[in-house]
Amino acid sequence: MSKNSLILIVETHKFNGINYNDWLRNLRIVLDFKNQGYVLDKPLPTALPEGSSPEERLTFEKWHEDNRKVRSIILASMTNEIQKQYDRLDDVPSIMLRMKEIYAVPDWHIRYATTKAFFGTKIAEGSSVQSHGVQMLSLVEKLEDLKAGLNNDTYIDMILESLPPFYDPFIVNYNINGLKKSIHELINMLVQYDATTHKSEPTVLVGEASTFKAKEKGAKRWKRKKGNGTAVTATASTGGKGHWKRECPQLLSNLGTFVVEVNMISNSASWVLDTGCGAHICNDLQVLERSRKLSKDEMILRLSDGKVVAAEAVGLLA
Repeated sequence: MSKNSLILIVETHKFNGINYNDWLRNLRIVLDFKNQGYVLDKPLPTALPEGSSPEERLTFEKWHEDNRKVRSIILASMTNEIQKQYDRLDDVPSIMLRMKEIYAVPDWHIRYATTKAFFGTKIAEGSSVQSHGVQMLSLVEKLEDLKAGLNNDTYIDMILESLPPFYDPFIVNYNINGLKKSIHELINMLVQYDATTHKSEPTVLVGEASTFKAKEKGAKRWKRKKGNGTAVTATASTGGKGHWKRECPQLLSNLGTFVVEVNMISNSASWVLDTGCGAHICNDLQVLERSRKLSKDEMILRLSDGKVVAAEAVGLLA
């Protein structure tokens, strides 16, 4: 790590009065790299005892030199207003003690907030189980550092509790077989289950169905007569204008009604019920118990008015 990198860390994570824990963590990273972290916690020796050895004298001089350098780093990593409160103090332990008294968040408060976040976190809609597992693992590590007193079984139970109903078969299998896994192993199992289950789900395609009638043996092949088509007389629905049969609005509107029927439900306020389309179109992913995003043009729907639209996701109604 270069000096420029150290300076960048200090400048990027300046202490502003509300980020004490994050600032202290980054400060220790910098000082540990420079082998000067001991200056933060140990009292600065004020004088050498009589009869000190040359080695003890060198240690004393280095300690004071490191104290001077660390003090400069600490003051440089503060905002100007906060910096003025400590620039008259010479030894680093005195600076750190005063900062802790004023700005440090009590451990009980951090422990309460972290525990609340861990027990209340649920996997977000559309997010991967791997990202969710990493988030839960990070909270577990914080609770361990704070000595929250929770064991591995409790962590596992709460991670399983945070999953949606899609993972119910996995949870049942895990509990019935009495599996005992670490958190890392559990997350890997969930990722494999998620990938395997989604990969095995069938792809539902919706398209226009075609009717077919076998030609009778010996029947003559029909040939289209020359001309533009069958004429239709003017009606009120056509605005009093005549048109060819193949251009009839009523005929064209009925062409899209012969489709494969999938994803059908009886009634829901969150669904657009298009009787001409064979699939019910959901306008709110939140009502789906399970959903899967589709790739471009993976599922094409033809609506009753003849329009063709591409579906973005398929799922089961909650």
